[in-house]
Amino acid sequence: MSTTKKPHAAKAAKTVRAGASPERRREILATAAEVFAAQGYNATTVRKIADEAGLLAGSLYYHFDSKESMLEEILRTFLDELWAGYDTVLDARLGPRQTLEALVTESFREIDRHRAAVAIYQKEARQLVAQERFGFLAESQRRFEETWLTTLERGVADQVFRADLDLRLAYRFVRDTVWVAASWYRPGGQHRPEEIARQYLTMVLDGLAAR
Repeated sequence: MSTTKKPHAAKAAKTVRAGASPERRREILATAAEVFAAQGYNATTVRKIADEAGLLAGSLYYHFDSKESMLEEILRTFLDELWAGYDTVLDARLGPRQTLEALVTESFREIDRHRAAVAIYQKEARQLVAQERFGFLAESQRRFEETWLTTLERGVADQVFRADLDLRLAYRFVRDTVWVAASWYRPGGQHRPEEIARQYLTMVLDGLAAR
């Protein structure tokens, strides 16, 4: 698997104005992510983000030069953290089942940390990848698919997973059932992400029927 590192979110941060507070920028980005996730990127205006952040629209430009800059930094930050976690799992060279379990757990942790960014990614990635600025999304999608398919292929080869699996269908099932959690999961709820991952893995790997 390719482990080429993508440009860090700092690339998107090149538009930071001198003296801008990093903490305030993070707060604005968190607000923007929630607005983008709720209203959609195209329907969201800089004025709406500024209103939600308690700023005048003109003041928002002190921190970011456009809503495109905000969206890019939101998505890069999420994907940088996701791949840092995934690469740690892959570097551990675990067995295929343990790798799948660790990847699922890491995915739920990222949903916990970046729920709004995940929702934006799911809704907007298809149209954004056509823009040069967001070309990093296509590379991340390619790596993601390769990582999960390779793990499933190793599991079949090692007779850990069933030999009759349609691997691409299995990949899509695992992918979609994990990431759709961003539509209902709320940080600070009744269950920690690790607990949700454990329940999810029990259902996916061992089924629902009593033995």
